[in-house]
Amino acid sequence: MEKKTSIELIVEQALQDGYLTPAMEAEVGRICDSALELSVEEYMALDRLMGSLLTGEVVAVPRKQFINVMEELVLSEAVARVAEIEASTNNVLDLGDIAAYALNRLPPLYATTEEGAAYQRERALADLHPLIAQQVKEAIERNLDRPEFFPERSTLAQKNKEGVLTQISALLKTYAPDYEKKSD
Repeated sequence: MEKKTSIELIVEQALQDGYLTPAMEAEVGRICDSALELSVEEYMALDRLMGSLLTGEVVAVPRKQFINVMEELVLSEAVARVAEIEASTNNVLDLGDIAAYALNRLPPLYATTEEGAAYQRERALADLHPLIAQQVKEAIERNLDRPEFFPERSTLAQKNKEGVLTQISALLKTYAPDYEKKSD
């Protein structure tokens, strides 16, 4: 009996569910990027998936139909604190680690509309700003005290060590895609 590849299994799952999730799409992309050569079966599965997407038999789930406003608030606080520290010391902090640490200790504030996001932002600034600042402060303290156990570790979607400005830009694109858009 022939063993099916991950691509074939993902395509089968998408056809069965009628949906291609962002995680499934990312896994297929990862496999295609890392494979030297795909098998005939894998190409056939990808062709079947593409046809199903075109006919609507399978629907690709958008990456984000909602946002977590807390991510944007934590990122803003972390950027401000990290910039202060890096400007006055020789320390280089990992913005992603700091934001993740703080976010894991704060309540999520999801919204699906601009109005909902504005409401969540206003609510968080009124009720949660001291807690956000405290969690970011603790995250920075832990980041500064962290020994370099695994200096070769690489962050998600990033293979090379990059500067804080590149990290900030990447995080803003992910967490606040409309951050730099100009209003009409």
